[in-house]
Amino acid sequence: MPRMVGRVKRIRIPDQLQSLSLAPRHLSLLSYLLFDGPMTVNELAARLEVAPATVSLMVGELSRKGILERQEDEADRRRRIVSISAEHRPAIDEWLARGAVAWGNALGPLTPEQRQMFVDTLRAYENGIIDEQDGPTA
Repeated sequence: MPRMVGRVKRIRIPDQLQSLSLAPRHLSLLSYLLFDGPMTVNELAARLEVAPATVSLMVGELSRKGILERQEDEADRRRRIVSISAEHRPAIDEWLARGAVAWGNALGPLTPEQRQMFVDTLRAYENGIIDEQDGPTA
């Protein structure tokens, strides 16, 4: 696991994105939008497992930088649909697509049950790390 994380951290951000001060917290948000397509702030919040206000702040920040666009939902004008701007999409695709292909190759041969076990195992690992950092619970 440490070797894999180390390699992921060394993935170079494309030159076009270097000056935009992207942080690790932006990576998951951009990945969802790249691979699953445009969605609302609430949908992003559910996938990222954070509060909608947190996602709204990130979307606002990335929109001001021109990375994301927010458009009215034609079906419900109160909702805003978030997407990656056409200008930055090729660079974001270049940056993140290799990981998606690698996950597809790794998970593709597995049955749905095996994929679920893999995800459950990673979540158990993540929870173990969080529990360790937070200390023992009462």
